[in-house]
Amino acid sequence: MLDKDVAEVSELLAAVERADGYRPLGDHAWLDLMEGGRAGFAGLVAWEPGHSHPVAYAQVSRGNDSWGLELVVDPHHRYEMGEIGPELLAAALEVVAGEGGGPVHWWVFEATGVHRRLAEAVGLAPDRVLHQMRRPLPTGLDYTLDTRPFRPGADDEAWLAVNNRAFHWHPEQGGWERDMLRARMREPWFDADGFLLHERDGRLAGFCWTKIHPATPASEALGEIYVIAVDPAFHGLGLGRALTLAGLDWLARKGVGTGMLYVDAANVAAVTMYERLGFAVHHDDQAFVGHVTPLP
Repeated sequence: MLDKDVAEVSELLAAVERADGYRPLGDHAWLDLMEGGRAGFAGLVAWEPGHSHPVAYAQVSRGNDSWGLELVVDPHHRYEMGEIGPELLAAALEVVAGEGGGPVHWWVFEATGVHRRLAEAVGLAPDRVLHQMRRPLPTGLDYTLDTRPFRPGADDEAWLAVNNRAFHWHPEQGGWERDMLRARMREPWFDADGFLLHERDGRLAGFCWTKIHPATPASEALGEIYVIAVDPAFHGLGLGRALTLAGLDWLARKGVGTGMLYVDAANVAAVTMYERLGFAVHHDDQAFVGHVTPLP
């Protein structure tokens, strides 16, 4: 995309964030827009006569053995979503077909009947559900775990290896490369001190990467457990619970009063652990999925 296109889409995203209280693209999709994405990335902008701004935007981003699909409609044009949505989504799926096809995930914040009808119109079906869970901080819970801050440049390769082993199955978090990590380290929210590493026997055994979302007129500050994982070689030692508490403790010491994380609703063990730590579901995001046949 040209710089002018990115600027216009950024203005559309800002308008949606002001209306809805949250940024309509997740970090993966946002950084693909800003950085140009991997091979196969495409952004599609919809315009209407008489309007000097885009009325909608769709994006496809290649992930770990699947494609991420995004759709954003200007708040003043949502009454046209039934017309704009299928056209843009179909055009985005044509891009995927032209790039070899494959599985596609369209994530929707608090999906409605409108989203379900749009998904059905382009051959996507409801699948994964992602809980956003929250709890007050500080936790008041005890844990014992030694951690140290991530060192940019020195810890990159070790972290990538553990992340990709832990999330080899995950459509969005698996298959990370160095440029993906470094793109996040360039983001204004990145704080290496809140990127906690735990080592055992000279090896990286697990990590808890946190992110602070500053307060806005529409919402309080949130401290997110952005990514958390334990190397499969160290499973069964209770590190997941301790790493979560270490991350929440760091966020609380930064003055944040609410902790937040995302977890796949089907991951019953993780959901149960977080509930025992005092988390409760705040809302759900829905994935609509399908498989796109490649063009001949």
